[in-house]
Amino acid sequence: MWTIYRVKTGNLWDIFCKVIDNFGDIGVCWRLASDLAARGERVRLWVDDPSALQWMAPTLHPQIEVRSWSQPIQTQNLEPSQILLEAFGCEIDPEFIAAYASWVRASGQKPVWINLEYLSAEVFVERSHGLPSPVMSGPGRGMTKHFFYPGFTEKTGGLLREPSLDERHAQFDRATWLAEQGLDVGSEQLVSLFCYEPPALNDLLQQLSNADKPTRLLVTAGRACTAVQTAIEHLNAAEPLWNELEQLSFSYLPLFNQEDFDHLLWACDLNFVRGEDSLVRAIWANKPFVWHIYPQDDEAHAPKLEAFLALLPLSESWHAFHRVWNGLRHEPLPNIDLPQWRVAATEFMARQVKQIDLVTQLMGFVAKTH
Repeated sequence: MWTIYRVKTGNLWDIFCKVIDNFGDIGVCWRLASDLAARGERVRLWVDDPSALQWMAPTLHPQIEVRSWSQPIQTQNLEPSQILLEAFGCEIDPEFIAAYASWVRASGQKPVWINLEYLSAEVFVERSHGLPSPVMSGPGRGMTKHFFYPGFTEKTGGLLREPSLDERHAQFDRATWLAEQGLDVGSEQLVSLFCYEPPALNDLLQQLSNADKPTRLLVTAGRACTAVQTAIEHLNAAEPLWNELEQLSFSYLPLFNQEDFDHLLWACDLNFVRGEDSLVRAIWANKPFVWHIYPQDDEAHAPKLEAFLALLPLSESWHAFHRVWNGLRHEPLPNIDLPQWRVAATEFMARQVKQIDLVTQLMGFVAKTH
């Protein structure tokens, strides 16, 4: 049984996150928790593997309490929250739900239980956003979950965009930040690479090595680094002189915290991103980007990518590049057209900025539902 505490300033949110792979889940949850905390809310972030926060968020917010999600969760002497939020369909322990239901009955409070879904541009998102799902069995019987879908249109939950983002971006000093990273950049164009193992990676390296303007490829730590090193080995073996003029150079980056990952995107002329969190940050960077969607064995990523491309401003080369980069088309990688892509990316960003952001919508939904 939970102890009933006096309500403090701001709602208390219990956010539950399971790290599946690649740290995208915890990345989204940490940005969500940070945005809520910056607006005066309090957050308990329950995560089964918090190790990534050591580099992703080395400075914790005083209104965010990170708790290790071990099973079962001990609820004795735990302050009950006003909001339960399951990220990406993870299921909260039945012992926790039982204690929460008991507190709800004792306090007379109306619970708010939210299932925050993955980001998608598919048509079902608008239909499903905000729908209730009555809990018919188990310790939560009688309560109601609500599905909350992030998205790109006014009929969805919007995208994560903290109120301070525009000011931070305006104050960003590109030259100073690059120097702080030990990157001595001259006239070369900068391209960031955050990817899985794209089928067309070899083609990209060859295209950049043959470009008129020198390029510095800023390779993020982890899978992107391994993929690039493997691609270079293959190219060196097949065509030793592929980068003879050294038009393409490489810088291998350390793990960045979320703030510096934003800085990386702001500093580059073109950003290759993957997953959900980095896609959203690439949109706000107002730079050309290429999204590497998470590949799935059943090809479920294909319609998801096509739905997203349908929202982008029409740019034949940009759309075609996405399809080849993601392995949906097996043909030569189209040429990068930065001027055209830059115009399209700016148009898309301007359209998205008009939407109400995710946390504002979440807090509004809670206020109406509580």
